[in-house]
Amino acid sequence: MEYFHALALVVTIFLTINPVARGIGINYGLLGDNLPSPFDAIAVLKSRGVQKIRLFEPNPDVLAALQGSGIATIVGTRNEDLQALAADPSASRSWVDRNVVPYSSGLSILCISAGNEVIPGKLAQYVPGAMQNLAAALEAANLGGIQVSTTVSMEVLGTSFPPSQGVFSPETTPVMKQIVSILGAKNSPLLVNVYPYFPRAGEPEHVSLDYALLQSTAAPVPDGPLTYYNLFDAMVDTVYAALEKIGGENIEIVVSETGWPTEGGADASIGNAQIYVDNLIGLVSAGQGTPRRPNKNVDTYIFAFFNENLKPEGIERHWGLYYPDLTEVYHANL
Repeated sequence: MEYFHALALVVTIFLTINPVARGIGINYGLLGDNLPSPFDAIAVLKSRGVQKIRLFEPNPDVLAALQGSGIATIVGTRNEDLQALAADPSASRSWVDRNVVPYSSGLSILCISAGNEVIPGKLAQYVPGAMQNLAAALEAANLGGIQVSTTVSMEVLGTSFPPSQGVFSPETTPVMKQIVSILGAKNSPLLVNVYPYFPRAGEPEHVSLDYALLQSTAAPVPDGPLTYYNLFDAMVDTVYAALEKIGGENIEIVVSETGWPTEGGADASIGNAQIYVDNLIGLVSAGQGTPRRPNKNVDTYIFAFFNENLKPEGIERHWGLYYPDLTEVYHANL
């Protein structure tokens, strides 16, 4: 019996320090004027067993609704706040005091993302400073266990095929080297938005639909000693290869966004979205990692919770698992 008590203690400790060690999360965006209350929305996520969400900014109503829910959270800063957060440590302390400290006792905050998809761009220069100041502010608040990162798109890459040749562009390499140094010092992951839909839509003659939808019928794609059976793995490994080339071989990737649209563009349909998301959940839940990082689970967040009607007309409005009235656009095997 002592053995089983000891085993139970180890498991309890593991779950305490790794509250969402494996699984699927959801991006919770708020660009809609017809969305349900956060309390109703969070209740739906709880009923579906969702353990993780990502917020693009620290909305106090959503953070209040998450209190005691058991749902762990990535919280983003607004892009327009990056310059101030980087320039003034007191701005980062105020941000943490306002957006993290009041909620930290009743909510597992996994990570703060300093901005979303600002690299390359004029705000990129502020990301490393914002990350450092936010990390220092969390330490000062005795919340040093919360990781700090930033969220990048595949636009950071200069070469993206084959995966082994992945490299950051000349424009992004200097700032990505700074970011990798910060992440490595804190053992934090890089958040990466990975959308197989866009290579398929941009080059349908070169990217098969089955390969983009993670279908088992897709023709395998060799890359030296490795073989890729779906575009999701290939895209993740392209970023891993790029990280290795700038000293980031120990940096892990969290896929902060991925999904498939249901309207508004080529191959955008409810059927394809359901196929992609269910295949994605099966792939991630298997915990087999990618060809370049076998057996290393890739935590992944589906984009998105809702269709959001304040986004630009067209494809941007049609990524949700749910309509604003909380009926399903399609059923995902969460």
